[in-house]
Amino acid sequence: MRVSDMEWMAGRPARERLRLLKGLDAASAEGLAYHWEWTGRAAQMAPEGDWRVWLLMAGRGFGKTRAGAEWVRAIAEGDGSARIALVGATLGEARSVMVEGPSGLLSVAPWWCRPAFAPALRRLVWPNGASAMLFGAADPESLRGPQFSHGWADEIAKWPEGEAAWDNLMMGMRLGRAPRVVATTTPRPVPLVRRLAAQEGAGVVVTRGRTMENAAHLAEGFVEAMARDYGGTRLGRQELDGELIAEIEGALWTRDLIERCRVRHVPGGAGDGALLSRVVIGVDPPASAHGDACGIVVVGLGRDGRAYVIADASVSGQRPEGWARAVAAAALVHDADRVVAEANNGGAMVESVLRAAEAKLPVRLVHASRGKAARAEPVAALYEAGRVAHRGAFPALEDELCGLVAGGGYEGPGRSPDRADALVWALSELMLGKRGEARVRGM
Repeated sequence: MRVSDMEWMAGRPARERLRLLKGLDAASAEGLAYHWEWTGRAAQMAPEGDWRVWLLMAGRGFGKTRAGAEWVRAIAEGDGSARIALVGATLGEARSVMVEGPSGLLSVAPWWCRPAFAPALRRLVWPNGASAMLFGAADPESLRGPQFSHGWADEIAKWPEGEAAWDNLMMGMRLGRAPRVVATTTPRPVPLVRRLAAQEGAGVVVTRGRTMENAAHLAEGFVEAMARDYGGTRLGRQELDGELIAEIEGALWTRDLIERCRVRHVPGGAGDGALLSRVVIGVDPPASAHGDACGIVVVGLGRDGRAYVIADASVSGQRPEGWARAVAAAALVHDADRVVAEANNGGAMVESVLRAAEAKLPVRLVHASRGKAARAEPVAALYEAGRVAHRGAFPALEDELCGLVAGGGYEGPGRSPDRADALVWALSELMLGKRGEARVRGM
């Protein structure tokens, strides 16, 4: 990631910093501290080109508020005729975050160009005559009537009347030669955010970013703690990684369902091996050496009768001997007593390749007579019944599960749900099929 010039300077040796800065007098040093192109990161800078809406959609702590405030500051200081709308989720948040907050307009303004704030009038006025008005999206009708040349819409994903407030704001953007709006938000799949993201390239420019990109300005240990507690989960991917995770209509799995089925550990004590009465590995071999990934998913049966997804060992871009070794390694590491592999693409070759990697591998071939979604429906029902849990987070696998649509079809990432198919084979064997005996053990 690209750091700001100031962060780069801070990372230089003390002697070099002194040499670079010794030529600055006090006034120049103070001016440099308020120079946004010096202190800000590249991802916080307004995009170039012809756009009407800049959607800055990033994780918490990324620096979205600072980016929005600096954009407004640059507009106001450079154009005395600017009329700017400042819209928060509520009027109180517009004032406390966008204006008076630690990254708000009053904080980023240098003393020589500080706007005057009149709270009762909900107005800021800069020395050159530029002005900004505060609004709350909770009252979308308040945006009817006023007109503006620029706008800053903060945390649009939490606006209580999102689309109504946005539509009224945009209809008021009719002053100046090229009205523009910056929308800063943590991504949540609400209608307004999905609508703007879908318009990317059609007047809307989208900037995405992660919390960790601003780690230098966050409390020590914060990023590591958040990654440890929320990494890979839906909440972490949304709030930290800045991903817009949308639900697919009619999907067999939903994000909420998977979150309800997530656990940190297999219950019963430390270490998974002694707590699992069976371990099964599902394998969905790729059709070619250069085709899709080889899905390899490990599941186990807990002493409580619940199935636990404990590993996603899938590999991509491997020749048969490569993915077969990955399967054998997973079986050895997790002490598996059964490997279930789909044999539609290759038949007996799949078993021979697996046994070549590990002669004692307890392989059972299965043949798909129904579509992927149809095979997945009974397994999805196990999740609904609370009979399956994910020990930890498996983002790539979970994205594929949430792309399988009831009645057939796949709308998730990639061409094929290889990981999801491997999981379905494994859980079908573990919870809905026959049980085996042999295990793969290290010598």
